[in-house]
Amino acid sequence: MLVTLLFAWPCQAQYDKDVFFFRGRQALADGKFSTAIDNFNTFVRLDTTDHWAFFFRGIAKYNLGDVRGAQKDFNTSVRLNPVFTSGYHYRAITESRFGDYEKALEDLERAISLRPGYEGLYFSRGVTYFLSQQFDKAVDDFDRYIRKQPKDPAAYLNRGASKLFLADTVMAMADYNKAISLDRREPEGYLRRGRLYALMGDYAAAISDMDKAVSLDSTNTFAYFNRALMYYEQKDYNAAMTDLNTVLRYEPGNALTLYNRSLIHAQVGNFEAALDDMDRVININPRNVLAYFNRASFFLQMERWRDALEDYDKAIELYPDFAKAYMNRAYAENMLGMKRASERDYQTARQKVREYQAQSASGSFADTTRKYSSLLALDAEFAKKDFDDELLQHRDIDIRLKPLYKFVLAADRAPGQTTLRTRYENPLIEKFSAESPVPVRITGADTLRGPETALVEEVLYGENSHRIPQEERDFLKALGEIGGKRFNGALAYYDKAVDAQPAEKYRQMYQAFYLMNRGVLRAEMIDFIASMENNVQTLSMDDKGTVRARVKENVTRTYDYSEAIADMEAAAARVQDIPYIHFNLGNLYCLSSRLVEAIDSYTRAVDLYPGMGDAYYNRGLVLIYLKDKEKGCIDLSHAGELGVQEAYSVISKYCEEERND
Repeated sequence: MLVTLLFAWPCQAQYDKDVFFFRGRQALADGKFSTAIDNFNTFVRLDTTDHWAFFFRGIAKYNLGDVRGAQKDFNTSVRLNPVFTSGYHYRAITESRFGDYEKALEDLERAISLRPGYEGLYFSRGVTYFLSQQFDKAVDDFDRYIRKQPKDPAAYLNRGASKLFLADTVMAMADYNKAISLDRREPEGYLRRGRLYALMGDYAAAISDMDKAVSLDSTNTFAYFNRALMYYEQKDYNAAMTDLNTVLRYEPGNALTLYNRSLIHAQVGNFEAALDDMDRVININPRNVLAYFNRASFFLQMERWRDALEDYDKAIELYPDFAKAYMNRAYAENMLGMKRASERDYQTARQKVREYQAQSASGSFADTTRKYSSLLALDAEFAKKDFDDELLQHRDIDIRLKPLYKFVLAADRAPGQTTLRTRYENPLIEKFSAESPVPVRITGADTLRGPETALVEEVLYGENSHRIPQEERDFLKALGEIGGKRFNGALAYYDKAVDAQPAEKYRQMYQAFYLMNRGVLRAEMIDFIASMENNVQTLSMDDKGTVRARVKENVTRTYDYSEAIADMEAAAARVQDIPYIHFNLGNLYCLSSRLVEAIDSYTRAVDLYPGMGDAYYNRGLVLIYLKDKEKGCIDLSHAGELGVQEAYSVISKYCEEERND
């Protein structure tokens, strides 16, 4: 977590600005980061020149995992105040997170030149040197920091890690021991020291340290994972499996843990369980070569030759120099009677081995002497960049789009938004709402439930009901039917409202709203049916369904949104400047796998309503799904800034660039 002192605020601003700044600063101190952002958002709308407000908002965004948004705010803070030390310092931290170490070091140098006596800058620069693999310089900076702050255990842990990469295990152990002596209640010291013991082959001491880490933090999945590897090395497979199961109880989509558990299942002959786990690994990361290779090995042992052949095909497609995959595929082809193909693969494998031996390319997949079915640690080849170094951060989850917008019955006619928040105003929507005989409001509430319909019945059947145009009566009846969960009845009333042919200009335009609501109802009725069949339509961020599942095929029906799309497109053609209609089209296109058109519709929505956080959120999800991560994460950051709280949980899963020591 990024922390900073809440510096004193110069009392020059107007009272209103001071209130929002104080609330934001207090929320930041209390760890209520979303509340802090809301208050700083209001402040910067009132005053765009205050560098502290942008800086503190950047701190809040960082702590919510929005590193891009934080960097943007830190950029603004130093632009507004070119001698702002803290702005350069924390911008360097975000640059380091993105792997831009050269810029990070430049910013830290600038900060140090402005404030050479601030020890925290040397700590941050030491971390940056470590991440950029300049370990000797990292040690120098941690030395300098420790001379001024000798009681900070984190500095000893980082210096120990740096010394370990310099192959000085004795001094690394000394630093880890010192960190533990300074804070015996912090599990990180025991974790680091335990891994070092394991590296030195002292598994008894290593497991003892992991036991201590777990006793201090029973939810520390990193400790369970490492202890599982240690138990495995001791051939205590039951204990290893227990620890891996514990990791998966807390993190069901931890792919590296699933991968290792799969290998243990296979090692003890439980191939069905091994396949279950490896299927999930491939669903989470469909480009991991070793997952296909090992699943093919399971199939070989089960004599499922054709399944094995297809997985070896995929492994070779992903890594054409994988000699052992050619060798094993040759065996599978031979068992299937494919003699010519088998001989060709065998010769290819031998040629690649010769090339490997001539080049002595350490770590090459042409090396047939290596064992590719061993359990993998966090720094193993499985997690290296060429094979997707974000694997451990992937989670096997589905993320829902923000829901469709529609008119609903309301308790009153108040807009329900504070005056200082960005609020969309459209004359046609305002006129439609004002003329409605009962309060209605446009909203993105994601359920089919509505309020009590007594007010609608009173208006529709009261003494003045004859004054209400028939199409509007049908529209209100539809809203009442939805409130009573009578969806087919609601659809029939919407049909009547849409089919009406009013002569008056504005009432012709109102039909866009009737079409919009009918389209939403049609889509929600599909979603309701899907939920009953456990096939709820979601945007699967890990591309689930694009990869063949071998053991348990997930059969998911495809639902037809064409009628809902037709209604929404007709609404957009009738009135072209309603952002909610374009937003709805984006959702419907997305659910119909028309993703490029979905992005265009969300873009149209935000062009019309720049404060529509839901549109940025959904567009960000689609962009990430289409592998345009940079643009997607920028959209999610903007959505979070506009008050979409879910954006930060998605950012933390898909936009972080974490690196492990």
